[in-house]
Amino acid sequence: MKDSVLSLILQAGLVVKIVLLILLFFSVVSWAIIFFKQRYFSRANNESEQFIRSFRSNRDSRALFKATRNLSLSPIANVFKAVYSDEVRRDRNEIKRLLRRYETLESVKLEKYLNFLATTGSTTPFIGLFGTVWGIMSSFHGIGTAGSASLAVVAPGIAEALIATAVGLVAAIPAVIAYNYYLSMSRKMIIEMEDFSEDLLELFSQGHE
Repeated sequence: MKDSVLSLILQAGLVVKIVLLILLFFSVVSWAIIFFKQRYFSRANNESEQFIRSFRSNRDSRALFKATRNLSLSPIANVFKAVYSDEVRRDRNEIKRLLRRYETLESVKLEKYLNFLATTGSTTPFIGLFGTVWGIMSSFHGIGTAGSASLAVVAPGIAEALIATAVGLVAAIPAVIAYNYYLSMSRKMIIEMEDFSEDLLELFSQGHE
């Protein structure tokens, strides 16, 4: 089966091969993003839990900063460190504006690369379909040239064309699943970050030590 599929791909026309290469690019990049984001969210969650434990055990901002300065992926920790590192003396309203600003920056980090997964999920089936349509057109052209419409003449071209649709779906399905999953994870972490900002606001309102 593998040999027959490989032979069909090798025998495909130039346009279909280009389509397959484009789909391969989308698929490889999508899987790279999937593995990267899985590692990223796992570490970010662990760091956030570590920061919250440190926060609950010590409300001194300077000590908390020293204890959590190596936490680089936690959105909650990053917001805290960004506001703490700002040297400008500020009132409660200014602290609130800073928190919102850094929350937005962290939200962008959480959702980084997810647009590519969404693009892959929405476009690769149509790219594959284009390859299929083109392959079928080539098959009918071959039928006209050969002057025969027998199964032996039609089947290889049709099978070759349908591979593009199959590859498009293979690229799209994992991307759609991963996009929905990671988007849900990022939204969850954003909500947690926004809720925790109230605690940070109270901490910084006591004075910037």
